[in-house]
Amino acid sequence: MKEVILDTETTGLSVKEGHRIVEIGCIELDNLIPTKKIFHCFLNPGRKVSESAFKVHGYSDEFLSDKQSFKQISEDFLKFIDGKKIIIHNAEFDISHINNELKLIGKKELDDSNVVDTLTLAREKYPGSNASLDALCKRFRIDNSRREKHNALIDCELLSKVYINLLDQKEPSLNFSTQNIVEENLKNISNQDYSKKVVPISKEEFELHKSFIKSKMKKNYF
Repeated sequence: MKEVILDTETTGLSVKEGHRIVEIGCIELDNLIPTKKIFHCFLNPGRKVSESAFKVHGYSDEFLSDKQSFKQISEDFLKFIDGKKIIIHNAEFDISHINNELKLIGKKELDDSNVVDTLTLAREKYPGSNASLDALCKRFRIDNSRREKHNALIDCELLSKVYINLLDQKEPSLNFSTQNIVEENLKNISNQDYSKKVVPISKEEFELHKSFIKSKMKKNYF
């Protein structure tokens, strides 16, 4: 089953105050294993980044000034998530911002019935406990040392691991760069007939074996 881990960064918290998206990150999962397919972009929000948001993600107005608008990337984004379950931490926040962007360009809003909120999953599983992404990384011993500031793609990578743990699934050990190599190696191994494979021993091993047999014969073990 195809799923998409999704995260956004914005100019501020509230859509009602006119805040916009400045970054979108998506990682595709296939049966809980990350594929090589990702969607990532920085966006020119058409307004200033609030001071509080800048402290969270560090994306300045100057940095974002030459980036594409949401309208320019919207078709590629919608194509990437089409037909896939969407996994988000604190989904209400991200979905409200995405739907606001879609509304502004006259496109249909996302149906949140196809969205899984890992914040809700975490609160149901560990009631009363801190359910932030950092807290869940700590609980599941996931290395989040690269998360010095919020970054949509890094947060997606961390959330993919958190999501698997919330589902009580064993985390796949494959990563983006080694997945195909490992799969190819496993395929090669499965094609070998190890019942006919001869493994030669060294001269030293042969001498040790002879000494062992002699010692047992002296003690009348045979």
